[in-house]
Amino acid sequence: MLGGAELVEVSSDGEPGDKSRFVHGVERALLEGDADVGVHSAKDLPAELPKGLAIGAVPTREEPADAWIGAGASLDEVPEGAKVGTASLRRRAQLLAARPDLDVRELHGNVDTRLRKLAEGELDAIVLAVAGLRRLGRENEISFAIPAESMTPAAGQGSLVLQIRAGDESSTAAVAPLGDETTLRELTAERAVVSLLDATCATPIGVHARVDGEQMRMDAFVGLPDGSEWIRDRVEGSASEPALLGAELAQRLLATGTRDILDRAEKWTGGRV
Repeated sequence: MLGGAELVEVSSDGEPGDKSRFVHGVERALLEGDADVGVHSAKDLPAELPKGLAIGAVPTREEPADAWIGAGASLDEVPEGAKVGTASLRRRAQLLAARPDLDVRELHGNVDTRLRKLAEGELDAIVLAVAGLRRLGRENEISFAIPAESMTPAAGQGSLVLQIRAGDESSTAAVAPLGDETTLRELTAERAVVSLLDATCATPIGVHARVDGEQMRMDAFVGLPDGSEWIRDRVEGSASEPALLGAELAQRLLATGTRDILDRAEKWTGGRV
């Protein structure tokens, strides 16, 4: 993407967590001056950035949907009691909300590891991001993309963020041509909801904004990881004020009991969200 750029190898040694350790490793390289631009999956980037760092640009978004890999051509056609692997509480909550009969199991590892466990028969299906599979050239593995009405994507899913040091004019100029205004507006709205709800990339919440001309539509899902309770909501408004629209959606969610669900979700998982 950046012509003539040099790739910098980033170490995540000593960093806690899973995805978070890679985010912290890249941010450390930026803050220490070892790198000028950091590339993140937007859904893994915390709502609050470290002091001294900023979002330089957001390239055009890839398909934000979740992908079903395995038995079935739609959620309705998946065999009863199918064993489904996912590491995401958001996906778990929405799968069980739609299909309480499914046997959803915790699954970790990189894409190849997860696909191998499926191929070896440990599971009947797994759920991954369409965008990630496409970027790895594994799109042919997808059985079907799950409609957003059944599974609201994570905030930022399908988007990349180019992070830079705040005030670094050279890096700002370098990444600016790669930015897409529509994607930036969608991401701004989604991150506003995540921030106001004090959520993380592990919280069982989905937020998806879509710009259509001058208008933006936002959908959200919040639920318990066992699928027993959930809230869905939608707002529409001007695409020119994405943060305000995100704030409106967050306030609507809070007014209908989202805080209680998220607090109980944290207890349900032993504080892992």
